[in-house]
Amino acid sequence: MCQLRSNPQLAIIADKKRVGYLMDTKSSVIADNSAHYIHSVLRERIVEHVFVGDTLRRLWQLGITDVEVLRSEFDAGGYDLVLSRGKIIRHIQLKTMSVGATTRETTVSMKLLEKPSGCVIWIVVTPDLQLLSYLWLGGLPGEPISDFSDFKIAKHVRANAEGIKGERPNHRKVSSGRFEKLGSIDQVLGKLFGTLKG
Repeated sequence: MCQLRSNPQLAIIADKKRVGYLMDTKSSVIADNSAHYIHSVLRERIVEHVFVGDTLRRLWQLGITDVEVLRSEFDAGGYDLVLSRGKIIRHIQLKTMSVGATTRETTVSMKLLEKPSGCVIWIVVTPDLQLLSYLWLGGLPGEPISDFSDFKIAKHVRANAEGIKGERPNHRKVSSGRFEKLGSIDQVLGKLFGTLKG
């Protein structure tokens, strides 16, 4: 410390190193945040695997081992995941949102209306992809999701050559206010399957 005070040149060098460190730290944070949309498909896959793992682990802890898990190879059916137990079959469309995001709506596939008990689980994640909380849209176990066909038609994220964003007739915009907030995986399981007994 004394050496820095007695030598202004060393103090300037030290200060530059500190500024450089702060800039590097800030850049890494920006890079981390940008990764959420640059690698959005990868992020969705990671969140899906973590969600399935957390779900099965919690069911195991509850003594439940008769839940089947099926994955959709692509989103043609309007869902990402199927969880079934007994007569309850849940076709689930998964959505992700970063904590603190200003997103107020999401797109939901109309094909969920064709499923016996379709639902949407909108997962709020931290920057390092910890599953923080959940938003739920769906009916009681075994019952269909409420009809949302009269909601606003969604549009493609990217515009065409003319700068026009085309409509997605099989998707609707659903506001976050339509979703029920859930704070734990136990609450999610309760929504999916009702009262759980091993």
